[in-house]
Amino acid sequence: MESRSRRRLGWRPPRGARRRRDPGADGDGVDRISGLHDDLLLLVLARLRSAGDAARSSVLSSRWSDLWRRLPELYFLDRISPSALKAALAMIAVPKLSVLHIADPDCSFYDAYSAADIASLLHTAACLDPLELSIIILRVDAKDGNIIELPCFAHATSITLDVRGRINLTLPAQGGEFPELERLSIGFCRIDTGALISRCPYLRVLELNQCRNDGPLKVHSTTIEELVVTDDSHNPRIRSIDIVAPVLKKFRLSTRKHKDFTMSLLATVLENLTWNFSVGYPYSDLKIDEMWFVGHQLESKKEESGCIVLRLDIRIPKYPPSYEQKLQEIFQFPKFSVLVLNIETCGHVYGPMVLNLLRIHNGVRRLKLATNQLGLRGEECTLDCPCDQPQNWSSQNILMDLEEVEMENYKVSGHEIDFMKLLFRCSPLTKVVVKLASYVSIRSKRFKEICNLFKANPSVECHVYHKCGKEVMCE
Repeated sequence: MESRSRRRLGWRPPRGARRRRDPGADGDGVDRISGLHDDLLLLVLARLRSAGDAARSSVLSSRWSDLWRRLPELYFLDRISPSALKAALAMIAVPKLSVLHIADPDCSFYDAYSAADIASLLHTAACLDPLELSIIILRVDAKDGNIIELPCFAHATSITLDVRGRINLTLPAQGGEFPELERLSIGFCRIDTGALISRCPYLRVLELNQCRNDGPLKVHSTTIEELVVTDDSHNPRIRSIDIVAPVLKKFRLSTRKHKDFTMSLLATVLENLTWNFSVGYPYSDLKIDEMWFVGHQLESKKEESGCIVLRLDIRIPKYPPSYEQKLQEIFQFPKFSVLVLNIETCGHVYGPMVLNLLRIHNGVRRLKLATNQLGLRGEECTLDCPCDQPQNWSSQNILMDLEEVEMENYKVSGHEIDFMKLLFRCSPLTKVVVKLASYVSIRSKRFKEICNLFKANPSVECHVYHKCGKEVMCE
């Protein structure tokens, strides 16, 4: 009767009861994982992407105890003291690694690395001869004057060295080349970049993050295609940049505008340039003219169509800058055909400044201009404000190549209408797009004046959009 009841539909064993396992039902009890070939076991451990986890897996089987030492890719990602790391690296049984990645996420947990620890670590890494090397140490207890020789990595194609300490890296007096290196990233060190680059004949990508350099930051290379330079925003170390790179295509620079900053850039095929400015005091501003300055970013980028787009953030400083430099004196603009301007107007007249840019850099065919909404509604300058100079700017006849114009956050102020009329008069426009500011009424007289201007030029495709994105039809 009991056996029949157990076979009844819906019967389950009591909760918490352990079911007996039939040895012949699910397997024969053989440890098949331990029976795998070593190459398959190494593939399993490699998927962990952690040397610590791979070593701890030895508890599963005695055969796994030394397998981690034979992994071609080693990732040390856990908190580890300098002495423990040194011991682990000494146990590696692979003559040549594919990847060696060492990242200490929190050195404060242990004693900080010393300059001697870093020197020993670099020497050991060079003996392991990895193809890809990455060493990231967040805290190094080193004083100015600690000199560490950067050993040669004969077969490395990628090196990342980010050591957060006052380390001076030097190169061997003889040899010390990196014959196969293609990507190099160095952070928070003092190093002669010019000498280092000269020993990397195939370097394509170079990243320098808050690196100190005696004299100008010199990047002379016939192979570098991408360059990233980041300076300390609070204590800028870069005073001068000297770049001669005939195949450089991408350059990103983040720096604070120091009063003595200079830059020489010779890169004939440069397609993508981004220059980010940090703000501090005292600081140096880059002037566009006597009143307007570059804001926080300058960007030049080549579109898929082949057009070069120049983007500028433009503003009037709230406080007079400690030092001033003319942008044209330290930076040579590329030949661009699309100009994108983001202007913090604060109620000032921007027409003369924009016209001056278009006059200096002829060949601009598309203009996109966006203004902010700072300032009071309808705020305008006084008659003697220098932003409205020369006073006859709106009546000038300046030949321009503009074909398309887009105005965002258009407030329909008097000087904006004058600016629009000048563009229609002096350019072979084919398309104009106006996106109104949020508070503009389509029943105002000035809005009707814009509509009349559009109607007077039927050959130009004109569109007006309200704040909600809906197109407004001029009546």
